[in-house]
Amino acid sequence: MKFAAGCDVGSLTSKAIIMDGNRIVGTGIVKSKAKPELSAEAAMNAALSNGGITMEQIGYCVGTGYGREKIPFVDETKSEIACHAKGARWLAPSVKTVIDIGGQDCKAIKLDNNGNVENFVTNDKCASGTGRFLEVMADVLDVDINELGNLSARARSPITFASTCTVWAQADVIKYINSGVPIEDIGAGINNAMAKRVAILASAVRAEKEVVMTGGVAKNRGVVSTLEKILGYRIRKIRRADPQLAGAIGAAVFSLEKLNGYQKEAV
Repeated sequence: MKFAAGCDVGSLTSKAIIMDGNRIVGTGIVKSKAKPELSAEAAMNAALSNGGITMEQIGYCVGTGYGREKIPFVDETKSEIACHAKGARWLAPSVKTVIDIGGQDCKAIKLDNNGNVENFVTNDKCASGTGRFLEVMADVLDVDINELGNLSARARSPITFASTCTVWAQADVIKYINSGVPIEDIGAGINNAMAKRVAILASAVRAEKEVVMTGGVAKNRGVVSTLEKILGYRIRKIRRADPQLAGAIGAAVFSLEKLNGYQKEAV
């Protein structure tokens, strides 16, 4: 038996997925290392161990993410746009708009009725609107990034940032802390700033229902809630798998199609 695999090497985390038919049988998520090839190997080893599978049993593997060209064991690579679109469609078959917030960029992707990429925009020139922005802000607040989203629910008067530039926002956070502003209000302001930045990209592709978010920020309740208010409709919650795995899942689905002798054109 040969399995299909996908490996997504991101700037903050690296992920690997192993599939048997339409079923996920192995997953791996690790913190990215300085060298992409080491990140890929660590993620894949975690997925192999999780699934009780050996590398020799992998029939085809597609790589994606910013470090995709450095993955030593893949058969081919695909763009992040293509893989997140493919992964989101597998997770939620009726999805029309995908918002992916990665460690170093943010993407809004519009799909047609067949799941093909119709339009997309990216923000990869500035840390604002990316996972890195939230990571920096969480460090300044001295809270775990996984808890940042929960601060919004406890906020009474969320602060408003004059600029979403990470450098200036970081200075503002320090100023608010020193002024005695409750950490919940600062955290809510951070989440709101992120959501507003992402909403600009979503509007650029004319986002429409159904919308899903992929990437680690999809688990930030504060960002999701504010973004829903701005867009005017709910963002569908992914339950089939961790939304952070969407890119790796899409890569694995491409591998599965290759094993099955079928390959659609990708971005």
